[in-house]
Amino acid sequence: MKTALTIAGSDSSGGAGIQADIKTMTAHGVYAMSAVTALTAQNTAGVTGIFEVSPGFLELQLDSVFSDIWPDAVKIGMVSSGPLILSIVKKLKQYHARNIVVDPVMVSTSGSRLLSADAVSVLKSELAPLADLLTPNIPEGEVLSGMKITDHLTMEQAAELISRTLGCSVLLKGGHSAGCADDLLCTGSRRIWFCGKRVSTKNTHGTGCTLSSAIASNLAQGLDMEQSVRRAKEYVSGALAAGLELGHGSGPLNHLFDLHSRFIQNSFSQTE
Repeated sequence: MKTALTIAGSDSSGGAGIQADIKTMTAHGVYAMSAVTALTAQNTAGVTGIFEVSPGFLELQLDSVFSDIWPDAVKIGMVSSGPLILSIVKKLKQYHARNIVVDPVMVSTSGSRLLSADAVSVLKSELAPLADLLTPNIPEGEVLSGMKITDHLTMEQAAELISRTLGCSVLLKGGHSAGCADDLLCTGSRRIWFCGKRVSTKNTHGTGCTLSSAIASNLAQGLDMEQSVRRAKEYVSGALAAGLELGHGSGPLNHLFDLHSRFIQNSFSQTE
């Protein structure tokens, strides 16, 4: 069985972070493992508290995983400080990790800042060069590129700039653009557009976590980058369309919309 590791923060409401990653990886048929970077007190309405683990304890978690069940892919999400990023970099190098997908989580869906300003420079200089893929949304792409992104042309310019300066492939997600759900994959000399139709829903909590975890799962299964992104985008669209009406704010996706099991027995069906 293929395996995948998520390194991210915990979401107490279950819609994003470690919880969304594990659900997504399980739905893709890979064995999910985790290393928690922070505990958060949050729900669909916002984040009310963040409690970081120490860099040393994060390293112990990573040692425990890599030394026993080596992951076929690694997804990295919320890492809110420079020292934690450096601990991750240290262990990724030590264990020669592969298929690394970095979701540069800077702001939550509800608008709460999750990455300190000083950590951005560490992410760019130390972590991004190790990544096989970086998956920023439009606001994150603007921070990483230093330019305003308003349309397909500026998306291409920003993605190329980020890829060239940080030394990794980039999937720039267009979901924050009005009326647009098109994503751009910039890998080497290739520019690949993934066109999508916006799903009309307010329940988008954890969309970025879910997409990056789906990509990592597909890479773990042996798919190439283009196939991994295409299948992941299809999965996210399905999870958004299936929908869940939970919480008072931006609710979660239905990660198990396509899971067929006699133990589930349509518990996640909207028709019941």
